[in-house]
Amino acid sequence: MPDLFSPLEVRGLALRNRIMMPPMASDVATETGEVTPRHLEHYLARARSQVALLVVEHTYVRRSGRLTRTQLGLHDDALVEGFRRLVEAIRPTGARLVLQLTHAGSATTAAVAEAVPEGPSAVLHPSGREVPRELTTADLAQIREEFAAAARRAVEAGFDGVEIHGAHGYLLNQFLSPLTNRRTDDYGGDLAGRSRFPLEVICRVRREVGPDFSLFYRFGADDGLPGGFPLAEAVELAPRLVEAGVDLLDVSGGLIGSRPAGAPPGYNVEAAAAVRRAVTVPVAVAGGITEPAFADSLIREGKTDLVAVGRALLRDPRWALRAARELGHPLEGTG
Repeated sequence: MPDLFSPLEVRGLALRNRIMMPPMASDVATETGEVTPRHLEHYLARARSQVALLVVEHTYVRRSGRLTRTQLGLHDDALVEGFRRLVEAIRPTGARLVLQLTHAGSATTAAVAEAVPEGPSAVLHPSGREVPRELTTADLAQIREEFAAAARRAVEAGFDGVEIHGAHGYLLNQFLSPLTNRRTDDYGGDLAGRSRFPLEVICRVRREVGPDFSLFYRFGADDGLPGGFPLAEAVELAPRLVEAGVDLLDVSGGLIGSRPAGAPPGYNVEAAAAVRRAVTVPVAVAGGITEPAFADSLIREGKTDLVAVGRALLRDPRWALRAARELGHPLEGTG
């Protein structure tokens, strides 16, 4: 029976344990999206302390899709070198490094995007402040290529994989949700229509990176809002995401965001368990998981394959070493 410190392999990507640092925005990039020394310090501290997998925070694929002015970007070849320095700093620790790629869609503002926000439909995002313009089919074709180009740059920088962001109310999640997708063309309507664009992005990225590069998808498995994308549809869609080329489903929240107010520890666990039953690839889960014993129980009970420890790792970079001690797995950290 695997536990929190059992190794795991994801499409040839060997992980030393089941502890994952999920993507969490640090907002310390330059205004052109460049990696800074603060990124290196931030990720290196966790990698040195036995975290197996670090998913680098959301990185925009086009400037009009950024959420904040100091968000990482990989929309230009000139940015590759900074990411390469980050990868080279982490590699000697033995941790694996995956880069999350994103487009904020209608969750951003015109002031940040330097353009009218873009979305599936010209309807206000539940947490947004500005009505977006509806993306045309030509826009969608361009955005697919931008995701693919950013993924190519991640390969060039030396990352072990990329994660496509389809959660937390950003663009791909917006296409899935009936609350933000009111389209009447092939990209709206029923689940097949609403999932068409996310699946196209996955397929295009998979073609770009090839068959042997790890491809994750951050899956907003439940909007948590009346009339939104429900867990039942997530379970139905999950095998199609895998068929399109996904190697790991990283389950989190939908339009409701990454941390619903008042949510108990492990608030995405049951959604992850339901998705895991529907697919044959590994599943990761995030959401208020702070205690080592609880994290270990999720692996032992087969509810997830990886545990994403977020805010607890922000508070204590050596969380994985503490977990090893508490669970009786002696490890030696280098941090």
